[in-house]
Amino acid sequence: MRFRVLGPVRLCGAEGRETALEGTKPRALLAALVLARGTVVPDSRLIALLWGDDAPATVAAQLYTYVSRLRRVLGPGAELVRRRPGYLLRTGESPVDLYEFERLGRLGQDDLRAGRYAPAAERLRSALALWSGSALADTTRFLREAAEPGLHEARMAALECRVEADLARGEHLGVVAELTDLVAHYPLRERFRAQLMTALYRSERQGDALAVFHSGRRLLDEELGVPPGRALTLTHQAVLSGELAFPGAPPPALRPVPAAGP
Repeated sequence: MRFRVLGPVRLCGAEGRETALEGTKPRALLAALVLARGTVVPDSRLIALLWGDDAPATVAAQLYTYVSRLRRVLGPGAELVRRRPGYLLRTGESPVDLYEFERLGRLGQDDLRAGRYAPAAERLRSALALWSGSALADTTRFLREAAEPGLHEARMAALECRVEADLARGEHLGVVAELTDLVAHYPLRERFRAQLMTALYRSERQGDALAVFHSGRRLLDEELGVPPGRALTLTHQAVLSGELAFPGAPPPALRPVPAAGP
């Protein structure tokens, strides 16, 4: 059995067939237990993630019903255990897309720090390929509000590192279009903007690189009232001086991928 939460929440059998898990609350229950990584999730926490502040008087019975239904569809090797004051899910040897994403992300970042750019890019690309849309997309809004921001940040951090690895490998021409789209979607994310400036500069488009900086500076001032951060400022200075590092230079210090979970 395969557990999937990086997109619509799904249980998949050995042959790839999906196991029916209908309703946002049963899917939120499964996702909350997966996100807990084998630790106990208290009943009170599960109730908050499934019902918010509007739990019905029969909430204890309803939670038990959802737990019983989930137990019936779990495959061999997976176990949903009552451990007061809540429940824990043991996935055993069953693959979990979130856990594999985090494992590959850590290995990819280790490779990047060590200057092993090709395996770093490969591992980070494999990690990102595990996503199939917005995480927890078909669960309750209470779970999404609690867990989706951290999961999204982990995805963005892995993507930034994968682009860094590609730039270090000399793939600047290949990432210009992707980074242009990323800056348009996440205009306040300065690392994407600095990476786009780097890719443009190395593609002999110094003027375009400077335009990306100035549009970002205006946006930061208008939206947040702050100047560009250190990384973006240093990239701008390197473009002006003609000293922007080409492939082979050590990458900047990386932020760790944040823990994801409710």
